[in-house]
Amino acid sequence: MSRSSKLYNSDLAPTPANKKNWGWFEIFNVWANDVQSLFGYTLAASLFLASGLNGWAVFLALILAGFFIMWLVNLSGKPSVKHGIPYPVFARVSMGVFGANFPAMARGLVAMFWYGAQTYAASTAVALLITGITGIEGEVMLLGMTGVMWISFIFVSLFQVYLFWQGVDLVKRFLNFAGPAVYAVMILLMIVIWVKAGGGLFSEVGNIFSGGERSGGFEGLGSFGAFLAVFSIMVGYFAAVVINFGDFARFVKNEDEMKKGNLWGLVGNVVLFSFITLMITGGTIAIFGEYVASPTDMVAKVDNLGLTIIAAFAFFAATVGINMVANFIPPAYDLANLMPSKINFKIGGLITAGFGFVIGGMWVAVITQMGLFPFVNTLGAILAPVFGIMIVDYYIIKKEKLDVDDLFDDGANAKYHYNGGFNRKAILAWILSGYIAVGTVWPNILVLGLGDFFANLGGGGGYAWIIGAALGALVHLAISKR
Repeated sequence: MSRSSKLYNSDLAPTPANKKNWGWFEIFNVWANDVQSLFGYTLAASLFLASGLNGWAVFLALILAGFFIMWLVNLSGKPSVKHGIPYPVFARVSMGVFGANFPAMARGLVAMFWYGAQTYAASTAVALLITGITGIEGEVMLLGMTGVMWISFIFVSLFQVYLFWQGVDLVKRFLNFAGPAVYAVMILLMIVIWVKAGGGLFSEVGNIFSGGERSGGFEGLGSFGAFLAVFSIMVGYFAAVVINFGDFARFVKNEDEMKKGNLWGLVGNVVLFSFITLMITGGTIAIFGEYVASPTDMVAKVDNLGLTIIAAFAFFAATVGINMVANFIPPAYDLANLMPSKINFKIGGLITAGFGFVIGGMWVAVITQMGLFPFVNTLGAILAPVFGIMIVDYYIIKKEKLDVDDLFDDGANAKYHYNGGFNRKAILAWILSGYIAVGTVWPNILVLGLGDFFANLGGGGGYAWIIGAALGALVHLAISKR
């Protein structure tokens, strides 16, 4: 067997059977941490309010999105459970042994971006704790952040580096603690707000449910269009983990454990978390007379030191948890895939942390000015076609046959060498589909009247992920079958 140093190191090698020690509970907690971050809460709450739909309709759209994502990750996870390979190595099957670096780095860059955003979000929980205990809020110093916020941000950045430096097993233990702990606090916060709101809560929830003005890209959509846009935005939010789910599935004992973990972890968490979000959102409007987007701002308004301390720890744990799952492990592997002989998992992690620090530091002053939905949708649109291409290539074109040894072989006769290590057809399919998918978010970049079509579709590009993934699959299938 020929193992090229350009393609192989111990982090990318197939996971041996004796190291496959994850069961359904570990997968459940991967999703619990992914669903229940501060960012996830803010996104879900804004969908309830911006879509102008009856709240139960939004709730249904979120649950359907959960089932749809479950189906997608079962598809993307299966080859990694079977062969023990991470996402960037699986991408070599369809893209070529070197061509896989493009989608791997696209996923890595998206993850580094989110890593910075979530590091900032976690730091707001630490800042809440410091302010709650000391009463110091501080003045704005630099890039829209106060001294307390900068101290918190630097602390969270260093804590995360410490956590991953200890290895995947400590990350696993942290996730198993954070998942249940956050639910305990969210339910406690819901009860506190429920009690404070008194009889006003149910009538207020009724008012939110009756549907207000559509905003944030939902303007001009009918009820069905808004329903589809909510569904699609939620799919887009999970899109990054959908594509590299193999990074976790490679540690799972068997496919049944993975499927059970995905059912309870994804659908179960989306149902419970969306319900809690709904009740807390309704409660804050009943109590404060306004919608409070961020849970940390909400806890500050409730003004109870005990709740502040507990909530700060839980929000911190949840947001660091999702950062490890969705934004840290993937780019660490993706960077290792770029130069296996020079970059291992730990060095890849350090590069990610450095890039994330810059993004997080600019979050308040620069990035939040873009708006939340276009940001989520654009990142999803870039990656979506890769998912469609990888899945159609493995299940339909290759009929689930895969030669693991050839994935690490850069010889001209190796199966996944294609043209100099690149599968040009797959890369072409990605460029064409990605262009149109990003154009659904920013219609002015499109030609041939497509821009007008997507501008009239509305939904602020909420459909970007689904359109991109479907196009990637169809275009790749059409040109590869020839």
